[in-house]
Amino acid sequence: MTDPVPDNMRAAVYRGASVVTVDEVHTPAIGPGEILIKVEACGVCHTDLKKIEYNLLDPPRIFGHETAGTVAAVGSAVTRYQPGDRVIVFHHIPCGTCFYCERKLYAQCPVYKKVGVTAGFEPAGGGFAQYVRVMDWIAARGVEKIPEGVSFEVASFVEPVNTCLKAVEQCDPQPHDVVLVQGQGPIGLIFTMLLKLRGCTVVTTDTIASRRALSIQCGASFALDPRVEDVAARLRSLTGGRGADMVFVATAAKGLAEEAIRSTRPGARIMLFAQTSDKERIELSGASICVGERSLLGSYSASVELQAESARLVFSGDLPVNLLISHRVPLDKIEFAFRLATHPGEFPGENPLKIIVRPQELASCAL
Repeated sequence: MTDPVPDNMRAAVYRGASVVTVDEVHTPAIGPGEILIKVEACGVCHTDLKKIEYNLLDPPRIFGHETAGTVAAVGSAVTRYQPGDRVIVFHHIPCGTCFYCERKLYAQCPVYKKVGVTAGFEPAGGGFAQYVRVMDWIAARGVEKIPEGVSFEVASFVEPVNTCLKAVEQCDPQPHDVVLVQGQGPIGLIFTMLLKLRGCTVVTTDTIASRRALSIQCGASFALDPRVEDVAARLRSLTGGRGADMVFVATAAKGLAEEAIRSTRPGARIMLFAQTSDKERIELSGASICVGERSLLGSYSASVELQAESARLVFSGDLPVNLLISHRVPLDKIEFAFRLATHPGEFPGENPLKIIVRPQELASCAL
């Protein structure tokens, strides 16, 4: 049995000028091929935080796309799901037939770019609300059931794991490759886990000691503080003077692409993963790419082809993503969550990693 769906709900609404307010809004209605999900957990992603901080999209919008919850209602044409099912949802699904889909560049598909999950206003994911409407093309191909025994919090990692797995597949690391992962926030730590599963020797960097320690727990062989250690020299010393075979740039800090070049051997692959804002600039020597025969790559968002595998990796426990959860907050404390994620130095002793928003909880229930 599921609870009756209320006419109104609480949602964190982006109002422009980097402002988000928790307001009462109408619970979204669904059509014949659509699903309504009661959101139980939604991870805070830095992609959404950039959109809010830099005001990249017009308000009002309700963000949040790492969404897990319970099916609250289904449209008359929906047969694969029923109220009470525990599910995760992807907010982008490609058409499968266009120029870009034929080349497996799904994130460039015009249909993929059209967000298909909303809690109201212009669709923007909607997971920072108590209910979300899943539109028909997403309901048909972008929903995965959560097995019994898997928490909503853990299940909410399926989407970010997919995005990382897509980048790893693109780089095609081989067993015994020496791979540098720059940044050990939640995304960097997922890369570390995935690369360890591939049999790579993983070297990580981060300025925060607790993150370096956790990266060792997640599979890194070496965790370096780039402020006190010459990362490029260390990589050369580990590889007979050559340098790393591959680098994943998992944070947008300045200077990391340059460090990646210095740290790699000729012919290496360098994956830019966190550089999602047009305001970010990178200046490199052309010869470091051309003469050094390095490949500079980019990867953005998820792949529908990896949807089931990313769910399997999370649900099976092959990736211990539960280690990455640092904070759980109710919806009415989401401004604190955003500030903690973007300015952790203001909160001594907090050490934020993945912050999970629980839209059904009140502040008094926060852990």
